[in-house]
Amino acid sequence: MSATTTGAPVESPVDTTVPDVRWKPLLGVSAAFTAVLLVFAGGYGYYLDELYFRVAGDHLAWGYVDQPPLVAVFAKLQVLLFGDGLTAFRVVPALLAGASVLVAGLIAREFGGGTAAQVLAACASAASLATVAAGHVLHPTAVDHVVWVTVCWLLIRLLRTADQRLWIAIGAVVGVGMLAKYLVVLLVIGLAAGLLIGGPRKVLGSSYVLLGAGLALVLNVPGLIWQGVNGWPQFAMAESLSEQPGIGAAVNLLVGQVLMIGPLLTPIWVVGLVALIRRPAWRTHRAFAWAHLVVFVIVAAVGGYARYTAGLLVVLLAAGCVVVTSWASGNVKRALVGLAVVGNAAFAAVIVLPILPIEAYAGDDVLGALGAGQLEQTGWPRVADQVADVYRGLSPAEQGAAIVYGHNYSEAGAIDRYGPERGLPRAYSGQNSYADFGTPSEDKTVVIAFGVDRGSFSALFTSCEARGTFTFDLPQPEEGKEILVCRGLREPWSATWPRLRWLGTF
Repeated sequence: MSATTTGAPVESPVDTTVPDVRWKPLLGVSAAFTAVLLVFAGGYGYYLDELYFRVAGDHLAWGYVDQPPLVAVFAKLQVLLFGDGLTAFRVVPALLAGASVLVAGLIAREFGGGTAAQVLAACASAASLATVAAGHVLHPTAVDHVVWVTVCWLLIRLLRTADQRLWIAIGAVVGVGMLAKYLVVLLVIGLAAGLLIGGPRKVLGSSYVLLGAGLALVLNVPGLIWQGVNGWPQFAMAESLSEQPGIGAAVNLLVGQVLMIGPLLTPIWVVGLVALIRRPAWRTHRAFAWAHLVVFVIVAAVGGYARYTAGLLVVLLAAGCVVVTSWASGNVKRALVGLAVVGNAAFAAVIVLPILPIEAYAGDDVLGALGAGQLEQTGWPRVADQVADVYRGLSPAEQGAAIVYGHNYSEAGAIDRYGPERGLPRAYSGQNSYADFGTPSEDKTVVIAFGVDRGSFSALFTSCEARGTFTFDLPQPEEGKEILVCRGLREPWSATWPRLRWLGTF
């Protein structure tokens, strides 16, 4: 008589046999992708936020009201190592994006993918809009993207091998991610929920989970202390970044799921999502499908951006590549897959990289909407030129007493970058941590201001007059804004400055 058991069913042992890593082609795809990013790095100009991060690099701190310290550190290191130029400023993002492409191939291998699946996953990741965008500009997303993909790879490997020590590596990567963007906590929540829903739950009971979590926290102790001492401004910043939840925000998020990877590769990540749920052989990895759904619901509930789901979409894409390579057994099917990758890469490049004349985005409504970030990289030297024209119109005495004030950090950052060569004085702004980078001395009684609300700003002075408005050949965020010259500060800067501080985005 055969023995029987009672209680919860016992899961089948995890198959620890996977194909070898195809290092040469994976490293080749990664290196080629990084090279392409560097070739196009010196495109139209600095992106809005890069003008801020560049200045933050000169004011290193354990934290900023809108971000942890790592991106500012990268900004400073790049300027020191490579020079104060646009291409030099984008070396780190290109390298990190190249690393994420390599990891995408490793994820496919963990799912049982051989050479074709690993290479396809790397190529598909490199062809996705999310990866191209993460690698083109210096931004917290550049770190966040590779961190999300790497954490998922480590957890997939942990589930396959049952090596609980990998929780320590996961904690280390999460900790580094938190040094750039606290959004990685959302990934942790999503993966924990995925494991609780889809299993295997037992891995969460390992003592190594606490060790990994402790390591992540230790790496961030200085930054968390800074946040606590300063009243946790990151929460207020997160609230300002969220849209008002509703049908419109939900629709934008759904559309964003397609755009983040790209329309031609979306069927592959959808196949990966379905396969993770339905394939018996991937039962142990169902948590990643559930993690994506949980993160999607959370992002929809708080009105967050579609890019918050991009890291998990790359994991689904890699899983889908394993399925697709098994399906594409004939030349016609392989050609269709290849065309999808190439076409999607072209889509991502047109939207993100400076491969078209900038006039193309100004002259086409669709391109202008999808590639709005392209136009936001133009015109900043022209901003400094027009401010310099106003400055040169002041008397020598007023020039000595003058500062430049930009309402947002990009405006002030543009003057900081291009103003010195035009003879302009130092720029200030009240936005976010730019307000902490310096307060004007009391002898600075003349302010050249732009981007401000004229009514509220002029109330701080005895007189404010418009000296012109910005004009550009192409659409630019500063188009039509007045350039003011204000005199006679009604109260000392020590009393006025707190009224100019503001937290948020624009």
